[in-house]
Amino acid sequence: MESVERQRGDDAPRDRRQQGPGLNAKLNWLRAGVLGANDGIVSTAGLVVGVAAATTDRGPILTAGLAGLAAGAVSMALGEYVSVSTQRDTERALLAQERRELRELPEEELDELTDLYEDKGLSPATARTVAEELTEHDAFAAHADAELGIDPDDLTNPWQAAGSSAVSFTVGALLPLIAILTTPPHLRIPVTFVAVLAALALTGSISARLGGAKPVRAVKRVVLGGALAMTVTYAIGQAFGTVV
Repeated sequence: MESVERQRGDDAPRDRRQQGPGLNAKLNWLRAGVLGANDGIVSTAGLVVGVAAATTDRGPILTAGLAGLAAGAVSMALGEYVSVSTQRDTERALLAQERRELRELPEEELDELTDLYEDKGLSPATARTVAEELTEHDAFAAHADAELGIDPDDLTNPWQAAGSSAVSFTVGALLPLIAILTTPPHLRIPVTFVAVLAALALTGSISARLGGAKPVRAVKRVVLGGALAMTVTYAIGQAFGTVV
């Protein structure tokens, strides 16, 4: 009876650990999505504001906005795909090395796992017991978790990262594009400024809360950055629009 209760007690933490990485992964993707949307807002807003400062014709503004949206979404997707693919390759290489070491040096790996749990605060005897029991249950999973911090069954997905970045960038980019195309010429730039800064304040607040940081500081950074980007491109549009 005692062993059954102990087994149930051991299963509960393991279930929570299995849920933890999944939750963390979801938060990371959500955070990446918010940041992608933020990039889409800032880059597209800067582009269309610069063009709108040079001309009141909707055609060039629409063309520039769509071109910037497409280029930015593709660039974000490719960047995420390459980055996450590299991370996935690294994870696979580390896991393959761990499998080889467990096969060739089982005693040394058991000692290493014991040391890892001692470093986490367990007594030498308890750490040894935990290491032996986890090794008996699933040595590879135990080392992947304690030594590498990797879940072999939940490796990063480059296609998911690429798709998430492209979609979030596109959604963010549509806001300044719609704002500047659906307002009268004399209100385009101020309305776009207000809409963009409000959207940046929202994305900054969300990203800060997801990361456990103070929203006020994060909001100030993204809002000031967005305002600076639009101001610079507006000035460039004004200067070169009158020259061309």
